Amino acid sequence: MLLDVNATFGAVLAVLLCLAAGTVALARLGRARDTLVAGTRAAVQLVAVSLVIGWVVRSLPLLLCFLLLMYAVAVRTAGRRVVPAPGGAWLWAAVPIAAGVVPVVVALLLTGLVPVRGITLIPVTGILIGGALTVTVLSGRRALDELATRKGEVEAGLALGLQEREARLEVAREAASDALLPGMDQTRTVGLVTLPGAFVGMLLGGASPLRAGAVQLFVLVALLLVQAVAVAVTLELVARGRLRREWEPRSRET
Repeated sequence: MLLDVNATFGAVLAVLLCLAAGTVALARLGRARDTLVAGTRAAVQLVAVSLVIGWVVRSLPLLLCFLLLMYAVAVRTAGRRVVPAPGGAWLWAAVPIAAGVVPVVVALLLTGLVPVRGITLIPVTGILIGGALTVTVLSGRRALDELATRKGEVEAGLALGLQEREARLEVAREAASDALLPGMDQTRTVGLVTLPGAFVGMLLGGASPLRAGAVQLFVLVALLLVQAVAVAVTLELVARGRLRREWEPRSRET
């Protein structure tokens, strides 16, 4: 066992979280409370999920409901991060996450690489949803920030005869593509800088290093596809004015 879950574990965890929040506060990064809330929520949610997973894996309908819950939480989180103001625009975050994750999961199920069993399907789908969530937030925020900063360039493109979508794409594309860098770096340096969770988990579960490495490679390559699709769809939604800040006018294109 990698860690003993006891009083010492809880105390060290609490100290680490307080140190993280304290560092954020000392650096005046403005996220000290968010850090504490995030750590506390993670603890509560993981305890709850650990109990729930043991229950839902026994029933296909419950398994599907749990996967839908994971997706819904990811959509709400991504949408609110990209479009923080009240409004319905954040719901568009459902599109890039689904566009990236659903085809890959369906392909894995149809080929038999991932069986329709909760103990396998939940972690694989969770990793893919998490990857799509991350790049949707990063690409959406970066693209919208770039459009706000370089608004004059968009107007110049319109003056030169570009369609609104094309003008916005020219400005936002490079910024949105930065969201792919963390996933690419993780894939490029795997085994040299870090040993990701799937690899470590399989080793601890008794799998051979070769099999653990094969599974981890599979996860990383699938993530590259999921994230590429999510970023491309997010950029398209931003260019068409579907994902937008509340102060921005709707795109004139349909």
